[in-house]
Order: sequence, then structure tokens, then C-alpha cells
Amino acid sequence: MIDELVKYNQGFVKSRGYEKYITNKYPDKKIAILSCMDTRLTELLPAALGIKNGDVKIIKNAGAIISHPFGSVIRSLIVAIYELGVNEVMVIGHTDCGAKHMNGSELIGKMRERGIPRERIDMIRYCGIDFESWLSGFESSEISVRETAGQIRRHPLIPSDIIVRGFVIDSVTGELTEVE
Repeated sequence: MIDELVKYNQGFVKSRGYEKYITNKYPDKKIAILSCMDTRLTELLPAALGIKNGDVKIIKNAGAIISHPFGSVIRSLIVAIYELGVNEVMVIGHTDCGAKHMNGSELIGKMRERGIPRERIDMIRYCGIDFESWLSGFESSEISVRETAGQIRRHPLIPSDIIVRGFVIDSVTGELTEVE
């Protein structure tokens, strides 16, 4: 499958398909969006919000969560704020999120089935990683969004003037519901 994508890319570049996407690194709307990596949101989220290439910074991960206070999500937000002029953050979870149902113990079992040795998992645990917590899901999208938005607001390196709001998007209709 990767070869198919690479072949398509070669044709895309040759036909200059990129020209309508040319912009710069600064988001025109000064917004960063933290959202889930769910495939249903790939086109639905920008369409439902009316955003186009160059409008916003989009950070995607499983569940639209912050798994570590100094991990890649916060790092990306810090870069977006201090280097790229972002002054608002939207946390957007979605209905029927697969991350909601994740179970850390079950995922570790799947790792073992795929050949990851127990010793490697134990060594990582010894280094301080709580796999069950790190790989676990959440109770509801609304609660997760509320907690994630709160983590961003309270983070010691996020300026207090940054607006942070949370939403859940319907993964079928694209309707946004704000989470207070």
C-alpha cells in the first residue's frame, strides 16, 4: 500500500497538484486544534469547520488526549503559540471514539502476541512507564475533552491569555457540541 501512495505522489508532483495548497507555516486563523486521529475526521473535521490548508495547526493523536505533560502534544502547542502566533486552542474529541474503549492490559497482550518480549515490557515499566494507564481509554469523550482542555489551561508553560475551548464532533454529521 505504501508503494501505491508513493506512486500517486509522483504523479501529484508532476501534475503540479500542490499549487492550490501553497501557503506558509503561520496559521491564518491563529488557532491550533487537538483532535483524534480517527479516519472519519480526515476530511469531515475541516469540512465541518470550514477550514482550508493554511488556516489552522492540527495536532492529531489517539483520543485527542495529552498522555504526558511534556510530551509531543504540549511541545507542539508551545511551538504553535510561541513560534507561529497561535492564540486559541480547540480540543475536539468525537462520538464513537475507539480510544474510549482501549484497555492497557489488552493492548499489552496484543504486543506479546505480536512478538514483543515480556522482558522488554518489564524493562520499560522499570523505567517508570505505567503501561496500563498510558494505553488506557477514557470514560466518555466529553469527560476526556474537559480534562484535556483543563490540562492545557493549567500547564505552566501555556500563557494564561490563550483561549482554550473543548468540543465533541459527531463523527457522522460533523455537528459540534461545546464541552463546558
